[in-house]
Amino acid sequence: MRHGGFFAAADRSPRGAGPSPGCPGHNVRVTTIAAPTCSALSALDEPLPGTAATAPGYVCLEVPTGWGRDVLDGTALGAELSDELSARAKAADVRILFIRRPGRDVVRETRTVLLARTEPGNTWCERLEITEPAELLDIVPRVVAGPAPGIGAAVQDPIALVCAHGKRDRCCAVLGRPIAAALTAEFGQDVWECSHTGGHRFAPSMIMLPTGYTYGRLDEDDSLATVRDARNGHIHAGGLRGRSTWGAAGQAAEIAVREAIDEFAVDAVTVEDGDEPIVRHRDGRAWRVGVETSELPARPASCGAAAKPARPVVATTITPL
Repeated sequence: MRHGGFFAAADRSPRGAGPSPGCPGHNVRVTTIAAPTCSALSALDEPLPGTAATAPGYVCLEVPTGWGRDVLDGTALGAELSDELSARAKAADVRILFIRRPGRDVVRETRTVLLARTEPGNTWCERLEITEPAELLDIVPRVVAGPAPGIGAAVQDPIALVCAHGKRDRCCAVLGRPIAAALTAEFGQDVWECSHTGGHRFAPSMIMLPTGYTYGRLDEDDSLATVRDARNGHIHAGGLRGRSTWGAAGQAAEIAVREAIDEFAVDAVTVEDGDEPIVRHRDGRAWRVGVETSELPARPASCGAAAKPARPVVATTITPL
């Protein structure tokens, strides 16, 4: 069970004096030990901007069941195919995700594939059906920056991917699945559960395609508002972690400028990434953003992991150019 950021675990301990554990007639009682989750610890002080995984492109394969801890660890697709897909994804600068419909696992004769690029000015998403995962070997190299390749049908409405990868981290499953279910009730086929998006400690986490805007710590109302805003060409500010097109510094810089000028139209700004990112508005204005890496007290990045310091990237200055 989950209780406000804690998962309950049963323990066995002796009641008073008596036979030692394991002896016949030993009396036990069940107590509850509250273990703080990685997402509960992160929410105490870790900022969201700048925490989206960098992924300019996406290839999302429908895999209804059998996910391993990592999508390309060989559990679902076999070692040989997984290794080759990993190499081709790296060359094309895309991230491979598994997707499935919220609710019960449904195995079909074909699998849906979503392809997307996130770069402003050439943002697109296509959908197609394949029969064998090996078909991705020819598809992945074509998901590169630039115009849509025309491999599949153009997707008109935004797609919401909600992380529910329980084998990677329990927070993703426990917190993500209710969000996916709530979104499905309103947006239907435009919602998928997906594999690890990067950052279990920000669960529930969601990626919007084709823009790559990534969100964390969403409740049901914020999740619904995020998709509604995306359908209207706007970015929802609540829970925003960054656009996966950029690295951490570029993400933090973009969000800082958007908040400063109150501009949330999707492609109103673009970013020149770097140590001091430059954010450019389509009306000609530009800003140089100073960023720095801070350090927060140690905490686990994932439930059960060893604690280590968190080092968020924070925007410190915004200078008009």
